[in-house]
Amino acid sequence: MSRGVYLDYAATTPIDPKVAAAMLGYMGPDGIFGNPASRTHHFGRQAEAAVETAREQLALLINAAPDEIVWTSGATEADNLAIKGVALSRRDEGNHIVTSAVEHRAVIDSCRFLQNQGFEVTYIKPTSDGLITPDQVEAAIRSDTTLVSLMHVNNEIGSITDVTAIAEITRDKDVSFHIDAAQSAARLPIDMKSMAADFVSLSGHKMYGPKGVGALYVRRSSRTRIQPQMHGGGHEGGMRSGTLPTHQIIGMGEAARLAQENNATETARVRNLEGCLLSHLMQVQEVLVNGNRSHCVPGIVSVRFPFVESESLMMMLDDIAVSTGSACTSASLEPSHVLTALGLAEDDAHCALRVSLGRFTTREEVDYAARRIAESVNELRSISSLWEDHAARGENRKEQEIFGESGA
Repeated sequence: MSRGVYLDYAATTPIDPKVAAAMLGYMGPDGIFGNPASRTHHFGRQAEAAVETAREQLALLINAAPDEIVWTSGATEADNLAIKGVALSRRDEGNHIVTSAVEHRAVIDSCRFLQNQGFEVTYIKPTSDGLITPDQVEAAIRSDTTLVSLMHVNNEIGSITDVTAIAEITRDKDVSFHIDAAQSAARLPIDMKSMAADFVSLSGHKMYGPKGVGALYVRRSSRTRIQPQMHGGGHEGGMRSGTLPTHQIIGMGEAARLAQENNATETARVRNLEGCLLSHLMQVQEVLVNGNRSHCVPGIVSVRFPFVESESLMMMLDDIAVSTGSACTSASLEPSHVLTALGLAEDDAHCALRVSLGRFTTREEVDYAARRIAESVNELRSISSLWEDHAARGENRKEQEIFGESGA
């Protein structure tokens, strides 16, 4: 534990050593460093061939065609490209967009930008255990709706959205459907042959690949033409201009190959580690789980400890990397918009801690981190007069309420 324990995989993942090794061959004067768009010499053609191999690897992960993959700088750009690109392209057909109140800021802020351009946006409120249901989506769609944008897996509580069922609804209503799959691609199977979604955002650094690269799946048969958000050389089928970062793309391709090979076994292993984590945390008096664990991916766990501010708790956990929520809002003192959308009061949301496990997490690390969290919670409560009064009144929740169907 000399380097500390990393349990913030939902924020970013370390690059897999196999990915790093693959990338090294595409840097330096002895590597394949050419511009993939320079087809007049072999340096460029070598780079282009490598990029297309990576495109095939990513396409295989989600069972898509290689020419349906558009490289971007990350999932944030992919979200922006899909949401703004579709909304502006279909503006003559309608100006209504449907999303949810628990989306990543890349989606919410893109929608707010469009609201300033005259679009109307419906933000669906989740159920108390953090789910966005197909019925909610269907009820929100109007005659002038052109786009639905939802995340597959929530980045703070791990809840899974039934995107397959929602895709059927949007297809029947001729509404474009965009999925933010940044958190799900390395955790859940995604099959674009059987799912009717039109656009899917993917992230390299959430699947043990490098930062600074991502992709947008664009269904070839979709009648919607995305309006580009970056203009220049007309790269990536005219949808995203800019010189391709060959080494990063190689890394994301290798990461996709490894994910396809290892997803099933990794999921089972992480599920077991999560069980160990929750088993340890259940020994703490009054700990509540945010979200419904029967509808969540293994490895993203949001818990809260009443009367313990998460910022104070993290200061005590100086050798353990955890978070209060999304890394994109970690600098803000505002409570998590995801947790408040679930109906939590601001004080309760400020008591939340997100622990996320991954490929390189060990049982030893989980045991150590859980013990340190429990000790720190107990220590902070021991000096809290509010906790002392609360405990004296005998208001502690029962275990079945804590780990029942809903933790909200």
